[in-house]
Amino acid sequence: MTLNIIGPQAEALLTWQGLTDAIEAGHRLPPAQIDDMLLYRGADTILNRAAWIDGLAQLVKVATVFPGNAALHRPTINGAVTLFDDKTGELLALVDFHLVTKWKTAGDSLLAAKKLARPDASTILLVGAGTVARSMVDAYASHFAQARFLVWNRTPAAADAMAAADPRVTAVTDLAAAVGRADIICTATMSTEPLIQGAWLRPGQHLDLIGAYRPDMREVDDDAMRRASVFVDSRATTVHHIGEVMAPLASGAITPSDIRADFYDLASGSYRRQSPDEITIAKNGGGAHLDLMTAHYIMGCWANR
Repeated sequence: MTLNIIGPQAEALLTWQGLTDAIEAGHRLPPAQIDDMLLYRGADTILNRAAWIDGLAQLVKVATVFPGNAALHRPTINGAVTLFDDKTGELLALVDFHLVTKWKTAGDSLLAAKKLARPDASTILLVGAGTVARSMVDAYASHFAQARFLVWNRTPAAADAMAAADPRVTAVTDLAAAVGRADIICTATMSTEPLIQGAWLRPGQHLDLIGAYRPDMREVDDDAMRRASVFVDSRATTVHHIGEVMAPLASGAITPSDIRADFYDLASGSYRRQSPDEITIAKNGGGAHLDLMTAHYIMGCWANR
């Protein structure tokens, strides 16, 4: 019987700890087969992602990204998620697209922060005040018990609205000063020009870079990448696909060997901070294998409710 997993009903069954455990466990299985197909029309994107992990399941996820929808008060990202049996290829579940995307995106960066941020991190800066940034508040707060949040947005009114809706969040207007105060910096924008400058960073900080998902997008400059220890969730979905990594590789600011580890290195212990003063950057590429791990976790929670 195919499950039809509805977001609002399923979300109450999920925990951030459960999800990050599931993602970590998924990376102990054989490496995923993954493939992406992207089509562009100006600022609009259609992304078709597929993943297959032996011993887990198969997934196909289609996403459409239409930034102009914001002006129409419609979601900028839409799509569908289908989950198939690993052994027979039969359809197992239709999983709410927005639920998978929210939890995969936030869970990816939460897992990175759990491994790379200093354990005493308390001030977290959110760069961008959209849907992703709002979900990161709950995700980070689940692990960093003393977390307090700053939010900066190119349009200050959006940051003010986010702060008004959540007492844990304070809106700021001076981005450089806010970067200097933060222990964790999380970027969740669609910027094509770097917003964070390496000169602003101080020892011991951790950066989760979420927003740049196209070759023409970046959120930090070459100097930031040069100063930091660089980690990615997956080399296969970032190194040759996302401007955040492609551009500093092309300029010579970093080399492929400067990418310290990805999530498949979690088991070896190399995906970790090495010193309290180290600056760490984690690029969240969000490949289809992470959608698969997330959707499978959600399906398990739904089936066992």
